[in-house]
Amino acid sequence: MENTAKEQAPPCSAAPALPQVMVATTAMLSFISFWRAAAIVLNDLASSAYYAGGIAEQAVGKSAPWFILAVMLFSYAVRAIYVESCSMFVRGGVYRVVKEAMGGTLAKFSVSALMFDYILTGPISGVSAGQYLAGFLNELFQFFGFHIVLSVNGTAAAFAILVTLYFWWENIKGIPESSEKALRIMQLTTIMVVLLIGWCGYTLWVRGGHLPPPPISTNLHFATNALGWLSHSRLPQTIGLIGILIGLGHSILAMSGEESLAQVYREIEHPKLPNLKKAGLVIFIYSMVFTSLVSFFAVMIIPDTVRKGFFENLIGGLAMNMVGPLMLRLAFHGFVVLVGTLILAGAVNTAIVGSNGVLNRVSEDGVLADWFRRPHPRFGTSYRIINMVVGLQILTIVLSRGNVYLLGEAYAFGVIWSFVMKGLAVLVLRYKVPGPREYRVPLNLHVGGWEVPVGLSIITLVLLGVATVNLFTKQVATLSGVAFTILLFGVFTASERVTRARGGAHEELDQFHLVPGEELTPKAVGARPNNVLVLVRDYFTLHHLAAVLRRVNTSRQDVVVLHIRIFQRAASGESALAAEQLFSTTEQQLFTKALCLAEHEGKSIHLAIASASEVWEGILRSAYSLQASAIALAPSTKMPIAEEARCAGLAWEKLADPKPHLTLEIYAPGEKEEIFYLGPHAPHLTPKEIDLLHNLWLRFSTELAPEEVHHHDIVHFALNEMLAEIAEGKDKDIARRLMDHLAEIKSRRITNH
Repeated sequence: MENTAKEQAPPCSAAPALPQVMVATTAMLSFISFWRAAAIVLNDLASSAYYAGGIAEQAVGKSAPWFILAVMLFSYAVRAIYVESCSMFVRGGVYRVVKEAMGGTLAKFSVSALMFDYILTGPISGVSAGQYLAGFLNELFQFFGFHIVLSVNGTAAAFAILVTLYFWWENIKGIPESSEKALRIMQLTTIMVVLLIGWCGYTLWVRGGHLPPPPISTNLHFATNALGWLSHSRLPQTIGLIGILIGLGHSILAMSGEESLAQVYREIEHPKLPNLKKAGLVIFIYSMVFTSLVSFFAVMIIPDTVRKGFFENLIGGLAMNMVGPLMLRLAFHGFVVLVGTLILAGAVNTAIVGSNGVLNRVSEDGVLADWFRRPHPRFGTSYRIINMVVGLQILTIVLSRGNVYLLGEAYAFGVIWSFVMKGLAVLVLRYKVPGPREYRVPLNLHVGGWEVPVGLSIITLVLLGVATVNLFTKQVATLSGVAFTILLFGVFTASERVTRARGGAHEELDQFHLVPGEELTPKAVGARPNNVLVLVRDYFTLHHLAAVLRRVNTSRQDVVVLHIRIFQRAASGESALAAEQLFSTTEQQLFTKALCLAEHEGKSIHLAIASASEVWEGILRSAYSLQASAIALAPSTKMPIAEEARCAGLAWEKLADPKPHLTLEIYAPGEKEEIFYLGPHAPHLTPKEIDLLHNLWLRFSTELAPEEVHHHDIVHFALNEMLAEIAEGKDKDIARRLMDHLAEIKSRRITNH
C-alpha cells in the first residue's frame, strides 16, 4: 500500500501503477449530546417564532394562533419522516434521500427548492432582526423625547445587509460553527422565554383575557393578498378544508428549519438513533411552547388597534404591552431584541453555511462544475459558491425593501416543497428498499405480504395538499419560487452535461487508486509507526511539506500526507462516505502537487484523507491512530501560531489514555520553524534560566548542608510555593506578576515551547 513518488511518472506519460490514497470512511467526528444537537436545530427552528405569528395573522386574522399551534403539533409528525430517513442514511438530507428514491432529475428539483429555502432564510432572518431593532430604537427615541423616527423597513434592510456581509466574510475565512455557542444562545433564549411566559401569564391574571376565535369558516378573515388567484373565488369560505389548508399554508413557516435535524445527525453521540429521538422531542416541546404561545399571547394581550403595528415585531409588542413600569418593559424589550438578534443572526449564518454545503454536495456528484468548488487561495474555502449565495441573498433583501411579510410568503415555497419531496422520497423507499429499518414512521398496516404505511402516507398527503393550495394562494411565492427552481434546475442540468462531456478534461492531473478503509492506521496507509504527519489544506500552501521532505530521511522515517475534510452541518445528506465522494478534483489537484514535490526531492510519501467535524480533534486523532511522532503544518490564516498551538494542546488533552508524546512543527514561509511539545515535557531552559537555577542551588545546598539538595528540589519547592499562594487567593496577583515577567522577556523568548 506504499505510496512512492518515484513510481509516479510525469502526467504526460503512462504510469505503470497509480499512487494509492487511503480514504478513511469513518469520519473523525467530535460527537455531541442530544442536548447540543437540539440547541443547534433550535437556533434555526426557534428563530421563526419571531416572525411566523405576525405573518400568519396578517393572512388569516385573529384565528392565526390556532393554525400556528396546529403546525407545531404537525411538526412532530414531519420530524418522524426525518428520523426514518436518518435511520437509513447517516446524513439523511433531502438531496441524498430523493436521489436514492426517485433518481437524479427529481433530486435536482428538490435541491433547487431547498436552495430557494436557504436563499430566503438569510434575508427573512436578517430583516426580522432589523425590524425588532428598529422598533426598539423608535421606542427609546420616543421615551427620551427625541423627535427621530426610523424607517422600520429601511433600517431592517440595511441591518440585514450588514449582518449578511459579516457572515459572508466569516464563511470566506472558514470560521467553524460551535455547538457550545449554539447551546449558550439557547440558554439565553430560554431565560427570555421563561420571563416572557411568566410575565404574560401575570398580565392575563391581572387584566383577564380571551382565547383567539376558533378557526372556523366564519372566523377566517383572509387578506386579499393571502388568497392570491383565489381572491375572487368563494372556495375558501364554502369548502372548509380549503380554508384550513390556506391557513396552514400561511403558518408553515413556524416549522422551517427541520432540515437542520438531518444535517446534525452525523455528529450525535452513541446511541445515535435514540439520542436523535430525544433531540427531536426536546425540539418539539421547546418550539411548540415558544412559537405557539407567542402567537396566543399576542392576540390575548396586545389590543387589536395596536397589534397591527407589531406584526413584524410581535415579541417586542408583547414586551411593551404587558403590565409593569415602562422602564422595566423597555429593559425587557431590549433583552428581547438582544436575544432575537443573536438567534436570527445565527439563522443568517446557517443559511450561508447550508447553501454552501448543499452546492458542494451536488458539485461532488458532478451536477455542478468543479470551478464552483475551487478553494480560496488564502483560506481554502469554496468562496465562489459563498459569493454567489450571498449575492443572491443581498439582491433578495434589496428587492424586498425590508418587507418581512413578502419574504415570508416567498420563503414558504421552498419550505413546504422540501418537506413534500422528503415525504414522497421516504414513501417510495418503503417499497423500493423494503428491508428492515431502525425506525419507521408509526401507523403501519400489514396486508398479506405487503406493508401499508398509513401514517407516512397521511403526513405526505397533508404536506402535498398544503403545498398545492400554496401554489394558488401565494402569487409571489409561486412565481418567484417556480422561476428560481426552474432556473436553478436548468443550471444544474446544463452544468451536469458539460461536466460529463469534459470527463477527461483533467489530463494534467495524476490519477490515484482510492483504497477505502474504516480508519487510519499505519498498516492501512503503508507507513511505519513513529512517522511524520503532514497536514495539507490546499494546493496553494505546501511549503511546509517541502521543508519536511528536505529534512526527513524517508528510509528511516515515513512521511504521511493527510488532508482533513471538515464536515459542516449543512450538506444535504449522504449514506456512507464513498471514496469517490470524498476524493474530488480539488483533492486530486492537491495530491498531484504533493507528489510533484516528493518526486522533486526523490522521496516517498503516503497519502490519506480523513473527515472530521472539528479540525484539531481530527488532526490529533489521526496522529494518534497513525502512531505519528510529529505533526507538521503551515500557519493558520485564522489565528496566531501561539493560539493554534493552544488549540492543539486542548485537543491533545481529549485523547484517550495513554496519550502519545507529539511534536507540533509549524512552518512559516521561508522555512522558519516553530516547535511545540504536546503534553507534559521537560521545558527548554535558556542559559540565563539555567544559571539562575544553579545559583539558587549553590546557595541553599550550602545553607542546608549536610542535607542533600538537588536542582529539581529547588524547582519542586518553587512550584509548591506558587500553589500555596493560589490556595490563599493570590492567583490574580500571581497572574499580574507573570504577565509583567512575560512582557519583560518577550524580546528574548526562544521559539521552542
